[in-house]
Amino acid sequence: MYLKNFCLPFFLSITLGFFSCNSEDSGTVSENEEFIDEGEGKVVGLLDNVEIKEYVLKNKNGMEAVILNYGGIVKSLLVPDKNGNLQDVVLGFDSIGQYLRTENPYMGAIIGRYANRISRGVFVMDGRSYTLESNDNENSLHGGIKGFDKVVWNAAKKGNSLRLRYVSIDGEGGYPGNLNVEVMYELTDDNELKITYAATTDKPTPVNLTNHSYFNLSGDYSESVLNHILHLNADKYTPVDETLIPTGEIARTGGTPFDFTTPKAIGEDIQQVPGGYDHNFVLNKLGDSLTLAATLYHEGSGRFMEMFTTEPGVQFYSGNFLDGSLTGKGGKPYQKHAGLCLEAQHFPDSPNRPEFPDTILQPGEKYSQTTVYKFSIK
Repeated sequence: MYLKNFCLPFFLSITLGFFSCNSEDSGTVSENEEFIDEGEGKVVGLLDNVEIKEYVLKNKNGMEAVILNYGGIVKSLLVPDKNGNLQDVVLGFDSIGQYLRTENPYMGAIIGRYANRISRGVFVMDGRSYTLESNDNENSLHGGIKGFDKVVWNAAKKGNSLRLRYVSIDGEGGYPGNLNVEVMYELTDDNELKITYAATTDKPTPVNLTNHSYFNLSGDYSESVLNHILHLNADKYTPVDETLIPTGEIARTGGTPFDFTTPKAIGEDIQQVPGGYDHNFVLNKLGDSLTLAATLYHEGSGRFMEMFTTEPGVQFYSGNFLDGSLTGKGGKPYQKHAGLCLEAQHFPDSPNRPEFPDTILQPGEKYSQTTVYKFSIK
């Protein structure tokens, strides 16, 4: 969602030291300068002599989220089951070193500057061609070689909220403009993990932000998610070619393996989808209101997750590329379908698809997005 003609007075009042991990600063995106850091976080590692810290958010129900300033990663998310037992429902690693490895498949991270794929790592804007970092065969995936998932963010914790800020400089990953980004994590007493995103730029640039958490509501990472019951509030999806780039068609899900309008087990039709699910679903909504996008249910634990977003799409990824080569939490290997992602987003390759919702952020506008993952028992 973009708010047009957003006034940017903060460009005139830059605090040079605030974005300690960036070489340039062209202004923050938040007007809330009263956000006071209540804790420094626990130092768990270093990256280029910059401290990696973890921050703990808790609510009155015992739910707990641990978030890193490296990549804005949701490292763990403790959620009660039907018997009141807390278990971690997101995939990840025990050591920081594992998160820093190149083979980390974006576990729990903030994704940007552009989530998902851009065909051949090229787009044209205002008559000029821009070449991006290609890191997924010929395509650019999740911002390129060093996306927002691989940088240390400036963090400030207040109560049950963690604010993260980062400045992506002009030319980073091939993208134009200095992009000021702010992401806020909040763990509410309604058992919601609420994520709000905001960004401003000084040049036109594509922006598409999301979170890449892998969920397994069983809390047992050796158990496949194929028995999870998924509902997607989407009558349509965007078919892809063999490199997972949208063909441009917006197809109906009805009568296909992509129809989750009636809740069903993820494994029910997955064998009919070559490679598994890794597709953008077009949500049934008008405008940018906060709307139910998906629900996920695990019968054994009773955990029920609802996903709400202001975005027009959600990428459903069924963990197809997990192959047992990654050692996860507790020393358990992550086998195929050990977790699934529900990523709020604009559509893949939108800069090359004028028929898709616009993803170009202009100077004077503000990018804004909210996504909520709400947990309960069913």
